[in-house]
Amino acid sequence: MGSSANGRTSLATRAIDLADSFGVLASRHEPVDLGRALEQVLDPATAIRILHWGRNILWIAEWPASAGSFPVVVKQFRHEGRRKRWDRRLRGSKAERNWRMALSMSEDGVPTPEPVAWVERRDPEGPAFFVCRYLEGVTEARYPLRALNAGNLGDGFPGLERSDLFAALCRLARRVHDAGYWHRDFSAGNILLPDPPGGPTMEGVLVDLNRARRPRVLTRGHRLADLSRLPLEHTTDRQALLTEYLGRTPSRTEWWIYHRHYLLFHGRHRLKKSLRSRSAGMKNLLVARKAYPHLPAPPKEASRRDRAVWDGLSDQPHQHAGRWDKLTVRLGDLGTHLRMARGTLGSLPRIWRRYRELRRRLYSTETPFSGIGICVRPLVGREEELLAAVDDLGVRHVMLRLHPWQEDHRAEEALARALFERGIEVVFALPQRRELVRDLERWRAAVRELARQFTPYGRYFQIGQAINRSKWGVWNLGEFQALAGVAAEELRRYPDVQLVGPGVIDFEFHVTAAVANWPGNAVAFDVLGSLLYVDRRGAPEKEQAGFDTVGKVVLLQAIADTARHTKPRSWITEVNWPLREGPHSPAGRHVSVDEETYADYLARYYLLALGSGCAERVYWWQLEARGYGLAVASESGLRRRPGFHALATLIQQLDGGLFLGPLPGPPGAYLYAFRLPSGREVVAGWSVDGELEATLPRSITGGVGRDGQPLPHQERSAAEGDSGASPLVRLSPSVRYFELSAAD
Repeated sequence: MGSSANGRTSLATRAIDLADSFGVLASRHEPVDLGRALEQVLDPATAIRILHWGRNILWIAEWPASAGSFPVVVKQFRHEGRRKRWDRRLRGSKAERNWRMALSMSEDGVPTPEPVAWVERRDPEGPAFFVCRYLEGVTEARYPLRALNAGNLGDGFPGLERSDLFAALCRLARRVHDAGYWHRDFSAGNILLPDPPGGPTMEGVLVDLNRARRPRVLTRGHRLADLSRLPLEHTTDRQALLTEYLGRTPSRTEWWIYHRHYLLFHGRHRLKKSLRSRSAGMKNLLVARKAYPHLPAPPKEASRRDRAVWDGLSDQPHQHAGRWDKLTVRLGDLGTHLRMARGTLGSLPRIWRRYRELRRRLYSTETPFSGIGICVRPLVGREEELLAAVDDLGVRHVMLRLHPWQEDHRAEEALARALFERGIEVVFALPQRRELVRDLERWRAAVRELARQFTPYGRYFQIGQAINRSKWGVWNLGEFQALAGVAAEELRRYPDVQLVGPGVIDFEFHVTAAVANWPGNAVAFDVLGSLLYVDRRGAPEKEQAGFDTVGKVVLLQAIADTARHTKPRSWITEVNWPLREGPHSPAGRHVSVDEETYADYLARYYLLALGSGCAERVYWWQLEARGYGLAVASESGLRRRPGFHALATLIQQLDGGLFLGPLPGPPGAYLYAFRLPSGREVVAGWSVDGELEATLPRSITGGVGRDGQPLPHQERSAAEGDSGASPLVRLSPSVRYFELSAAD
């Protein structure tokens, strides 16, 4: 465990006084270059790991002290709104109050992480930061308390007794109270215990001190109010906790005071949670969401159309324009939108006829299973690690996103050259930003230079990036047609260049249909490229507007087959599911998933989309990134997530084979049969939810799990004792690959 203040100490400090920031620093942790250190540590984009992303943000960073660097926790407090600014002026920022209380409690022997710095921006609405030393090997008390409430404390935390847990919590509470402090937020999330917790001498550490007070007299009500914050659902547990704290059986008055505080606090908490969830939908319609504090503000003189800024954490723009601003712009572009509607409505009958025809023919013929792709961006300074990951995946199709607004593309060119020399087909994506949409000559010059620089390594170029999202700079399809026309002029100078587009994001097929059937002259695409994100629907088998993943892919092929300006080829050029990694996630917390679910969805999405025969390629965005990548860079190397191993296994098992079609199975089961070039037959099987059993046509000779691990022998006969009966295998939400015995 890292350092904490367990004894009476006195910490020497010095003031921080910079052009844009002020605060206080622990003198012994002063860095050589304070300004540069703060710029790095206080930027969540440089975080080692995001701990919490919500109203306030917490992350782990490396503090570059002169005597040696060490990990710290940074907590960022926001001060948007008149009430928060007024509170900051009267009482100081929450970061300052946390700093003062951390110093005071440390001197009085209360266990709390060592304070390192308090910093805040001079801008009245700017954020403030509290920095303390990171404690390794700890866990929040909320987790054992949840296990206790669920009745499985022993299962979740072997060796942890209820009495030891209560003793640790009460020891910490008494140390706080005996020192004269009223914490006012003595909740399970603000108490850190050793990981794993256990033992009668276990000690807790207290965090989140900005609400704490030191009243002249600490009353019995103050003490019991603190204890009441601990969530204990069973009355016997509350009585045991109070008895442990008091060292005796509580009196009727003490129990009444404690219980009243408990019911009021937790009842109010449940009510607030319920009201927030009910009002969230209406609030989202009427009130614009606040920008995250790490995002730069738009230029003050920026018009409604020009308020997007770049978010380096999620590697995409952020739109500062509010809902009413957007509505005003949309109304001003009404003529262009009506033209878009004309293109969509005129094409719908033939699209629908083709869709129904494709659905009827689905799985009627054997389909080549190939076209598995991955998107990449350079990883400066770690190029060999990135290329090694590409090699280990075994992927043969890579999409490299270029940034036309950049001046220097040497890193991208080096990566493209290395991929080309490996025999990998490289496709180049050319996203746009607002400044390029406005300045077509600058866009033209950028595309001309990129074409010259990168055509030696690949001949496919995608024009258009999320053109139906204003944050990417395009407000109407007229703007996109002008942008695409310029790019096509420059790229078509190379006779064998193929154009992919228009890059509509999410399942908004009416926009794709409008571009592909634009009235009058328009750019002709060789491949219909779509960014088919479906994360808001959960699992890839779930439906949206009546279409699951297969239905969406078939519909896009129907658009390509019937389009005026697109050849009958369809690619999915970006897809992923966001991970629960704070501001690095490209979508909201409510649609993000954990790494295991991400890996399950990845394998199932590729099988569904490519197995339809209607998607020629599917590219996963992307190889390395926080928040959504198959791998993430860390100090110890490129950490490969379960999704990386799931994709490598999928390629190893099935790439280059023939999809023979789905096999019959019970409801919720998917069994996809393949024949490989070697002649072997493999069935990829999974269930949508939970485990179930399914029948295979022949016995199995082996199998591997989603990530390539050998499967234990799980086959059994559908009719015990009948050697000729079909075998049963277990399926789960994680794809499993079963090799069938040779046919008779």
